[in-house]
This record gives sequence, C-alpha cells and structure tokens, in this order.
Amino acid sequence: MDIRAEVKDVQEDGDDAEDDWIPSLGDVKHKQLEFNSLSEEEMVVRAKEYYKLLEGRRTVRSFSSRSVSKEVIRNIIKSAGTAPSGAHTEPWTYVVVSSAEIKEQIRYIIEEEEEINYKKRMGKVWTGDLKPFRTNWIKPYLTEAPYLILAFKQTHSLRADGKKKMHYYSEQSLCISVGLLISAIHYAGLVSLTSTPLNCGPALRSLLGRPMSEKLAILLPVGYPHEDCEVPDLKRKPLDEIMVEFD
Repeated sequence: MDIRAEVKDVQEDGDDAEDDWIPSLGDVKHKQLEFNSLSEEEMVVRAKEYYKLLEGRRTVRSFSSRSVSKEVIRNIIKSAGTAPSGAHTEPWTYVVVSSAEIKEQIRYIIEEEEEINYKKRMGKVWTGDLKPFRTNWIKPYLTEAPYLILAFKQTHSLRADGKKKMHYYSEQSLCISVGLLISAIHYAGLVSLTSTPLNCGPALRSLLGRPMSEKLAILLPVGYPHEDCEVPDLKRKPLDEIMVEFD
C-alpha cells in the first residue's frame, strides 16, 4: 500500500491536521552509538559462520510434541522485536499459543478454509506447484507443535491522547521482524513453518481477541522436528542468481 494513502486514511479518520507536526514519540534524546569495530578478517569469518548456520535452516511440516521452554520462546519474540520499523512504531503483535484447546480451534478454522482453498480457490496450477511438498488441507502440525506463533500487523495504534498513531510501512516492518524471528528460532535449535492461512485472518483474529486494527500476516508452528521428519531435497539459488553488483 502507498504510504501516502495510509497517511490520508488516518487523517480522514478524524485526526487534526496539526497532528502531522507533533511527533508521536515526543522529544527523543539522542546518544552516542555504541559500536565495536571488527577487523575485516573477523567480519569475513562471522559472515561465513552466519551463512553456514542459516543455510542449514529448513521448513518442516512434521513436529514432535516435545515441550519447549517458554523462556526460549519469549527471547525469540524479543529478538523479533529488535527489528527496525517506520518511525519506530513497531507495528507488530506476536500471539503465542500453547493451549491445546486453542490450537484445536485454530486447526479447525484453518482446515475448514484450506479444504475450500485447495478444492476451489487455488486452482490447478497453484495446487500442482504444491504437490512436491506433500501438503494439503490437513494440517496436523497445528496441534502437534508445542507452540503456534501468529504474527499480526498493526495498521495503527493509539497515542497517549487517544488519537490514532500512524504506523508507517507496517507491512515492510513486520516482514523484517518475522525474518529475525525465523532466524532466532533456528539459532535457538528449533524448527518452524511459515504459513499464510488463506481467508482465515478474521476468524483467527476474533478467536484470539485481537482488535480490528490488527491483521494476521503469518502463522508459524514452532518446536522440535518429529524423529521421522522428512523434508524435500531442495537446492537454493546460487549467489549469482540472487545478487546483482555494480562496481
């Protein structure tokens, strides 16, 4: 969405024009950046180590019911919360579900919609492209994984004076945050699946008691892989296919 359209939507929703000139964060003091410079050699080593770590990350659809410490999950969410965001609005809400009852309700909502998606909405090309991944509308991982993390995008929030607080580039900001989330999950020794339940957002938002200003973007089951877990033997694009350099 065009950021100018987002600003216009908020202004037309009753905010005074002068609010454009009042920073929602107030008067923020600045401080000296704490930065530890590394040698070029150490930077190369670190960059290679980080790539090697993330190169081993895989998306899985078969989870163990083995429990995971809540402290681990909370620190993973905290890591996601370090992401940059437009005007530091931090436009994300992470809902963490470990309740077996709520996971069952989430699974029911998703599978009901996914059956319609696979049979009617998605079409032959889409469903055909998904066949190699052995996936369909049956989603056992929604109840097998110890945690479900649902990432909601906040379209706006409220200022201290009760007026709407504009959230700039909320879509991009949430995408960056979820990227850090996935990296943190892998670094912690767990696995995940990035899913985008089609047409399930409103029902899941209602189930979890989230406000209308929040839109479900991604749902991730998180935990350990099942001992018999299999993943497709895929190769990632080489560097020369994902990077263009101008020297």
